[in-house]
Amino acid sequence: MHAFTYYAPTRLCFGQGVCSSLGEEVRKYGNRVLLVYGGGSIKRTGIYQKVMEQLHGTTVWELSGVEPNPKIGTVRRGVEMCKKDHVEVVLAVGGGSAMDCAKAICAGALYDGDPWELVLNSSKVTGALPLITVVTMAATGSEFDAGGVISNPDTNEKMGLVSPKLWPKASFIDPVFTYSVPRSQVVAGSCDILSHYMEQYFTTGVNLIGEGFLESEMKAVMYYTPVALKEPENFEARAHLSWAATLGCNRMASLGCDPSVFVCHAIEHELSAFYDITHGIGLAIITPRVMRYILNEKSVSRVAQFARNVMGVKATGNAMEDARAGIAALRELFLSWGVPEGLSALNIGEEHFKDMAAHACAHNPLDRAFVPLTESDVIAILKDSL
Repeated sequence: MHAFTYYAPTRLCFGQGVCSSLGEEVRKYGNRVLLVYGGGSIKRTGIYQKVMEQLHGTTVWELSGVEPNPKIGTVRRGVEMCKKDHVEVVLAVGGGSAMDCAKAICAGALYDGDPWELVLNSSKVTGALPLITVVTMAATGSEFDAGGVISNPDTNEKMGLVSPKLWPKASFIDPVFTYSVPRSQVVAGSCDILSHYMEQYFTTGVNLIGEGFLESEMKAVMYYTPVALKEPENFEARAHLSWAATLGCNRMASLGCDPSVFVCHAIEHELSAFYDITHGIGLAIITPRVMRYILNEKSVSRVAQFARNVMGVKATGNAMEDARAGIAALRELFLSWGVPEGLSALNIGEEHFKDMAAHACAHNPLDRAFVPLTESDVIAILKDSL
């Protein structure tokens, strides 16, 4: 096990009714609040009203309309509001998009320049407004990590902004708030959660503690997603998915292990940048193809272990055969949830694959992945994903 230093300063409030203390938490950091949310579903579900009741005694400005893949233009609007109105604390209510957008706003509000510069170079983040989050969708885990992903449609780029300054001060996770999430978003969210654990699992040097953590979380997501799809108000299903999401993307599961490279995320971000597709769906299409592409004598024991311990494939004594069966089972699982067969179903062709591959390799250490990848490898995976 490798040495590590880990610090997660976010106060997590988990369970039914936890938002009853939201107002008290917000007022610890100020009375001038920017409320950041998406397309208005929080108003239809009553969550908006519950949040506003908690914000009595504060002055609230609202930034609504955050996109599913949050755009830098929306971040710029939020930054301008913060600077103009002297906002003291930012409150994000929603899924990963609202939270990621809010993180970039928090950093940009204390930066003398365009916030896209921070996305291009996170080391320029020297401070950030305090952020509180209220989670309404189990997916990205942005409520308990120090990063976010922002898209720039002008340059066809979707990139991460990561800084220790961007940990939320507190996050409120009430699984009941996820009851009204549409079926398609439940699927996309679960695919994203699962991918976070898989990206950390497929690396060298995973220790026994991390291995058990990762396998258990993956099995929990696979078990509870069909339950949530069939019974949207099943609290246990929603709670397990919400908690799995929260723990998935902050590297806690792989502490002490060899560093992992998020290969599938790197490739999918290129697809989202060019085509604005749903992140989790893109991941679900790509992941089995990546696994199939990297399957070789070096990776076979790991993939076979995933097949047996997570996918429930019966051991045959032939690791390669087990591995292939596991990959097929994963793809069938995604299809059973309603994930499209391939990228062509999303009206995606191969005209931008070369540019995507070049950008993915330039901005991600794919040459240090579990099985190293080059631009030609990424292009091959994308073509296979059609």
